[in-house]
Formats: sequence, C-alpha cells, structure tokens
Amino acid sequence: MAHPLINRDFYEAVLRFEESEEAQDTYYRIMDTEVERGGRRYSVREQILRAYSMLFCDDLGASAGQIASPEDVEATADRLYVGELRFDPQHWYRMQHHFPVIDEDNYDRFAALVIADLSAGPLHETAADGEGMLLVGALNPLGMSRDERQHQKVRAVTPADLPGKEDVP
Repeated sequence: MAHPLINRDFYEAVLRFEESEEAQDTYYRIMDTEVERGGRRYSVREQILRAYSMLFCDDLGASAGQIASPEDVEATADRLYVGELRFDPQHWYRMQHHFPVIDEDNYDRFAALVIADLSAGPLHETAADGEGMLLVGALNPLGMSRDERQHQKVRAVTPADLPGKEDVP
C-alpha cells in the first residue's frame, strides 16, 4: 500500500498501541484519515483492509477492492510466518507480535500491523535480503500433521505484492 501515512511512525504506533495513549492517538488519527483514490474518498482503515484482503484474495474468494472482515483476518492470521514455517513465537507472525486473539476489537489493528510492516517496517527493510520475508502458509496449519506442514504450498509476500494506488478502486 503505497501511501505516505503508512510509514515507520505509523508502524511504531501500531506496535506500541497497548503501551501508550500517544500511540493510540496516532493510530486512530491515521486510520480515520480520509484519502482520495480514483475520485472516491476512503479511510486509511478501508485501504489497509483492502490491501490485507489482497494478500488472501484467492483463499477468501475476495474480489479486487474487497475489505477484509474481522472473520477474514481471524481466519488468515495463523497463516502468516516470518522467515520459515515453524510454530514458535519467533516465526509465527501473530504470536511474535502478541495477538493471541484476533476479534472485532483488534482485527483492523492486526491488518494495519501486517501492511505497515510490509510497507515501512522490518519486513520492508529485509525483504530484499530474504531474511525477514513474510510467508503465507496453508489455510489451517494448526490442523496439519508435521509431514503436511513440511510439504505445504507456501508463498512469499513482499512489499511489491501490496496494491498500489492504481490497483485499489
């Protein structure tokens, strides 16, 4: 998501959301900001949820421009890994960032964290090296056997995979 508001300061605000009122203020101010795309006005929140939905469009049956729902984010969060497919806090994205539960209260914050990380955080910075690549695994990796997990289809997500302003209606 190529937008100047999705920058390192926003990424840091999402990371520190639960620790600081200042971070919460920054997060809400940016998420509620309206931007114009293709002659229409959208909130940054809508743009982030559209970008998140694009990461999983095939599995969600999402069309271009569809906004991810709380159920969409909750159903896909366990599929995101950093670096390699392992079930430990260093590689399972949502646990690494302390999101043990994703629900109506925080689904948009989790989506914002993923998109901001890909746009301006460590994932953006290390994607070229391949060390911090965000991986998308199977639909339900928790229900897979060890052998199934090792042989599942995996795809890497880089900042270039995020929709730009020309891709979002």
